[in-house]
Amino acid sequence: MANEDYGASQIQILEGLEAVRKRPGMYIGSTSEKGLHHLVYEIVDNAVDEALGGYCDCIEVEIEKGDIIRVVDDGRGIPVDIHPKAGIPAVEVVFTILHAGGKFGGGGYKVSGGLHGVGASVVNALSQWLEVTIYMDGKIYSQRYERGKVVKPLTIIGECDQEKHGTMVEFKPDEKIFETLEFSYDTLRTRLRETAFLTKNLKIILRDTREEEIKEETFHYEGGIKEFVSYLNKSSSALYGDIIYCEGTVNNVYVEVAFQHNNTYSENVYSFVNNIITPEGGTHLVGFKNAITKTFNEYARNMKFLKDSEQNLMGEDIREGMTAIISIKVEEPQFEGQTKQKLGNSEARGAVDSIVSEQLTYYLEQNPAVGKIICEKSVVSMRARIAARKARDLTRRKTALDGMGLPGKLADCSDKNPENCEIYIVEGDSAGGSAKTARSRETQAILPLRGKILNVEKARLDRIYGNAEIKAMITAFGTGINEDFDITKLRYGKIIIMTDADVDGAHIATLLLTFIYRFMPELIKTGHVYLATPPLYKIEKNKNVWYAYSDEELNSILTEIGRDSSNKIQRYKGLGEMDAEQLWDTTMDPKKRILKRVNMDEDSKSELDLTFTTLMGDEVEPRREFIEANAKYANYMEYQG
Repeated sequence: MANEDYGASQIQILEGLEAVRKRPGMYIGSTSEKGLHHLVYEIVDNAVDEALGGYCDCIEVEIEKGDIIRVVDDGRGIPVDIHPKAGIPAVEVVFTILHAGGKFGGGGYKVSGGLHGVGASVVNALSQWLEVTIYMDGKIYSQRYERGKVVKPLTIIGECDQEKHGTMVEFKPDEKIFETLEFSYDTLRTRLRETAFLTKNLKIILRDTREEEIKEETFHYEGGIKEFVSYLNKSSSALYGDIIYCEGTVNNVYVEVAFQHNNTYSENVYSFVNNIITPEGGTHLVGFKNAITKTFNEYARNMKFLKDSEQNLMGEDIREGMTAIISIKVEEPQFEGQTKQKLGNSEARGAVDSIVSEQLTYYLEQNPAVGKIICEKSVVSMRARIAARKARDLTRRKTALDGMGLPGKLADCSDKNPENCEIYIVEGDSAGGSAKTARSRETQAILPLRGKILNVEKARLDRIYGNAEIKAMITAFGTGINEDFDITKLRYGKIIIMTDADVDGAHIATLLLTFIYRFMPELIKTGHVYLATPPLYKIEKNKNVWYAYSDEELNSILTEIGRDSSNKIQRYKGLGEMDAEQLWDTTMDPKKRILKRVNMDEDSKSELDLTFTTLMGDEVEPRREFIEANAKYANYMEYQG
């Protein structure tokens, strides 16, 4: 594909750059670690746009010493000729003028992930410095910017092979803008792996040269989203060997869909538009769900998997245990809001629906054994859903009749304003008793649980609704679960999981987090879920008392007070070993305690789902590998108060 159709005239200008440094959150979401990594995604996405157009085969991303980022692609190279309207080189337009790029109908790109064209200019504006190097037509061009302004004009700095082409962007984020400048290799790896899955045959190399031991991984998937589904299903058992794949183009919408069912009960369906994840779905996801529900109901009726007396399968029945990727490419994506959370293009719905319906119908005719497995699982799911609804309705009726809205074991707080209230979920009667005595009765509620709760990763809704401990939590929180969930009915501003600081305690906390994540994820998204941090050690010396929350803190205290025989050190094995006063002082007093807020990044939802399946599913080997690799990490944010 020749370069002549991609020049300065394709770069269109919409408005200037002034506001970015004043209000960076408007353009990259935040100035936290998430916003910092967003800078890399913007530059990489520009290179991916070249790949989507068929011009780029390889992208290299390197984290250099000093947390400098270098992104190199073998695309066409950003145009260097003079822009007819701006009177400056086109590359300078791209990096210094907001809403400028080849994505506004100028003919530069047919398909692009960038909606607003703010990527390169925003990265430039929020960087201490940025250098762009372009290889084109046997020449090497370079330009340097500092905090968004040109400090070295576009210059030819050398010659290269006539066949060499592409762009290299190096930048250092501005310490005046960001809360942290430290890039996470794991965060970038998750995003780049996903991007490679979604862009068949594109090779992405991630390299970290900050330490002596260089880390490097290559992501290259000829199978595209089929390999993505296989990767996401690696911690569960697939119910059939095939990954069902549908592909086609309708009304200029290119559609790819891949899915496979596994032996779990969770639905893990991810939708993308031009390689951008759409956490809230949109028209393409609606089209997929319609096609799946309609096609499987017709098939189940025709093959007599459904009795004449039985109602139709619902979409959720068919999607139980399904891992699916819906990826579409469309010329002019219309998203709701700049965050690109939800697709609005009406033509996407019909395109996905027609392609999946037609190709899935054909697949089921050719593969009746797979059709039987899916239909039988769906029918069992339907019957469990009906049983769960009856159990839920019965619970509601009983609650209405006996007037007892809250579980008997709950020690509620007297303040009824959710913003002031918090609930401690505590395992065991002993710890529960201490917590009830220690608490501030006005604002702190205590819900003791007996033993380990049900592992919801291995249970259907009917069993979940029948579990006393889970029912107690659902009732106490007040929000309901799944389609009944209503965050406005939340009774506590903070839900605090308080378990022993040992392996059993960590397992109980993981079971509780799995339940909340699968059935009330909004509680985590909106920052209502926390982990309490009980101390590991109590140190006494000369009637003075210290508490240590880690081995490092213990060593620090001992170094300060002196290591001698008068030190009395107690290693807490559980919350029950603390009396009420100690529990208050160390773990429950808002002025002293350390809470860890549980966070989730929707951009990495597929990895999060995989983590829960790995930790709580049936497959032992993936769980062992995960624990060995991640035992030294903690992904919570400390929150004082």
